[in-house]
Amino acid sequence: MCGIFGIVVRQARVAPELLERATLSLSHRGPDDSGTILVRVTSPEPVEIGLGNRRLAILDLSQLGHQPMRDPETGNWIVFNGEIFNFRAIREKLQREGLTFLSDSDTEVLLKAYGRWQEGCLAQLRGIFAFAIWDAQRRRLFLARDPMGVKPLYYASTQPHFLFSSEVRSLLGTGLLRLKIDEAGLRTYLKFGSIYDPLSLLEGIQALLPGHYLIWEQGRVTIARYWDLTSESGRMPPEQVSPADRDRLVEEVCATLCESVRMQTVSDVPVGVFLSGGIDSSSLAGILSKGKSQISTFSIVFRESEYNEAEFSRMVAQRFATDHHEILVSQLDALEAIPSAMQAMDQPSIDGLNTYLISRQTRAAGIKVALSGLGGDEMFAGYSTFREVPRMESFSDSWRHLPGLVRAPAAAIYRWTTPASDQNRKLADLAAADPSLLHPYFLARALFTEAQCQALLARPNADADERARAQLRDTLQQARHLDSVNRVSYLEARCYMLNTLLRDADVMSMAHGLEVRVPLIDHRLAETLLALPGAWKLNESTPKPLLVGALQGALPDEIVHRRKRGFTLPFEHWLRDQMRSEVEQTLRAVKAGPLGAVLNSSAVERTWQDFLSGQTSWSRPWALYVLQRWCELHAVTA
Repeated sequence: MCGIFGIVVRQARVAPELLERATLSLSHRGPDDSGTILVRVTSPEPVEIGLGNRRLAILDLSQLGHQPMRDPETGNWIVFNGEIFNFRAIREKLQREGLTFLSDSDTEVLLKAYGRWQEGCLAQLRGIFAFAIWDAQRRRLFLARDPMGVKPLYYASTQPHFLFSSEVRSLLGTGLLRLKIDEAGLRTYLKFGSIYDPLSLLEGIQALLPGHYLIWEQGRVTIARYWDLTSESGRMPPEQVSPADRDRLVEEVCATLCESVRMQTVSDVPVGVFLSGGIDSSSLAGILSKGKSQISTFSIVFRESEYNEAEFSRMVAQRFATDHHEILVSQLDALEAIPSAMQAMDQPSIDGLNTYLISRQTRAAGIKVALSGLGGDEMFAGYSTFREVPRMESFSDSWRHLPGLVRAPAAAIYRWTTPASDQNRKLADLAAADPSLLHPYFLARALFTEAQCQALLARPNADADERARAQLRDTLQQARHLDSVNRVSYLEARCYMLNTLLRDADVMSMAHGLEVRVPLIDHRLAETLLALPGAWKLNESTPKPLLVGALQGALPDEIVHRRKRGFTLPFEHWLRDQMRSEVEQTLRAVKAGPLGAVLNSSAVERTWQDFLSGQTSWSRPWALYVLQRWCELHAVTA
């Protein structure tokens, strides 16, 4: 796992100090090694390529795994962030075709695989990755991002430069880009509490989407999709499934799940497991316990009893005989970590403090690699949205058949006669069947409603509105043909999980030089799950029946049927007490700061007052606070 940076310049030179400075800015992602290289091409036109890497050594800890890495047979260069979990199988295939290897690293396997198959190599990979290859023979730069979007990859074009990096902040530090707010990215942040790919908060910087590759050639950029979550979906309608077929398909899920979990333990350093005591992380521990060696598990334990779930993680650790470690954290520890967590944010987000805390403590315990149960809710239908959104779809469809003269007044009456709350505002929007509401899922996941967003924005911007909705429409179109449960699964994976959970997990863990792996969203497992009827994933008596079934009764009933509870922190209390002065002062600074030209400061203040009066949750003012602090930290302009 690493941090990568690159720059290509036509008919000009790359400043070596710029390349070194940008690479150094990623040192937290790779504390073990550093490397840069400048490559100059003279024909058909002068081009200079700078590649930089910061390495977190996981496989082949020797200098043979150093990056940037060159293939002596093709002259290609690579910088690579991530892990290819099936690299040994690919290596054996390439060796049978006559290729030789100098190292035991997956980086060299990836470099050789591209040399043999070009973009076709992507179909061979199972892993989490973002990489760049300078193709010496074709004189082109090839970038690719893993199918599920676990590892980030950002790029920017500013003539005569093309730049890419693992983090937005290293692009900002080059001094080659304007630090100006992209109002489309801002709109997605207000809507959902994180910026939605491919947008960023800054003009000119974009994310390469999951399952896509990018080719830079003679100044032209081409982007193509090589895989999507729906590629294998819908292959067997429920009414055509015999009992024997169902048993076979469920066994296929179990086999693919176990293969994914075990495959992701490949490492030349110890691997730990984040253990919360929930179904997802407990399943990882259960599957790994069937191996030959004892596994290490890590749990956050709070001093305050109302937040402490130690009894559940201890129960799982005892059941599977793990080497269990409890990391004691108090509310004060968490509160004091907020400034450093804010510094670690690559883009503003309302989430991430939990990952920051457990990653910091796990790395301090000497662990470089940790498995996480992230994605279990999205893939195995664990959220309440899997029941709520299909009902909202039916409700919305029935209201859409009513004449507008009836629908609009009825929605207005509901809005006026019900108590002011976030939930009632969303229901009123659903009843109104606002054409700006693309799908009930986006309303269910909304931080601010459409009306609230428009009130917060200082000025209309039709182009920004359109760009903010464009990717949502494309995502929804990809999921249209799925049944209602699988449609929610796809949307959760491509929206909330991708843009909040995975991004926060990456940046907050890499802030401490910790690699987090997520075997429950291996892309082969994900496409297998999405090809099954959605109804199989919901059960009145058992949550996540396919995941629980994979353990064949190994999980304690107390774990399976416990009340679902996430990693919670007392933000409601903090914003009214210890953080009140800080948040109030920061929100007042919006008017005179970089956000003053794009946000309505009166609406910002009203959001804060609504929170103090109990009419909205803490997450709304917190989102505005994080946004303002991020812009201050990075000297962003409007």
